[in-house]
Amino acid sequence: MLEPGISLEQVRVVRRDDCINFLGADVRPSLSTPSMIYWMEICCRDAILPHVGEGNDSVGIKVSVEHLAATPMGQSVTYTAKLVTVDGRRASFEVEASDGAEVVGRGTHDRVVVDVSRFAARLRKKLEAKETAR
Repeated sequence: MLEPGISLEQVRVVRRDDCINFLGADVRPSLSTPSMIYWMEICCRDAILPHVGEGNDSVGIKVSVEHLAATPMGQSVTYTAKLVTVDGRRASFEVEASDGAEVVGRGTHDRVVVDVSRFAARLRKKLEAKETAR
């Protein structure tokens, strides 16, 4: 059962595929905003997964995050997720990312608990409708 207060902290090392590299040769690759958000979402999912029941999981539905500072490739980032409200199947989190020197990102993230088999069936139906339309 989901209850406010559930939290999780995960440490990830910034890898090359987590980085932007389009600012030129003088700028070391650094953590991209999409990658930071991805790891925040994973932290939230992992925090509640043991509490959602067998056959269920959660999917992200809303993200509001500020990317506050750059973190170079190779450095560790600690992602923190704290469940603050539960409204039916909807779970709302406060999220933060810190690289040890400073907070590099913070914001909120909402997820909804889904029945995996029903979710998969809805996707199949949508794909089949697209194939039929061709």
